[in-house]
Amino acid sequence: LAASDAVLAITALDAFTTTKMLSITANLGDVKSTITHPSSTTHSRLTQTERIDAGISDNLIRIAVGLEDIQDIKEDLQYLMK
Repeated sequence: LAASDAVLAITALDAFTTTKMLSITANLGDVKSTITHPSSTTHSRLTQTERIDAGISDNLIRIAVGLEDIQDIKEDLQYLMK
């Protein structure tokens, strides 16, 4: 990773810790809402070029919405966006 990309990745991972309900995971097969950083989890074995070609930037986050109340999810995401 370039220095700026590493900072983005660290910033994304740090931001995940601010959520109260969304859990950090690489496993997206769950009924609860989850959040993941594909560059450092599900696509970490690819080179940066391969990730970029696949549309996976180092500042991408993936959110899988579960069965919780939508308002609770929205409120939790407010913490992430600050």
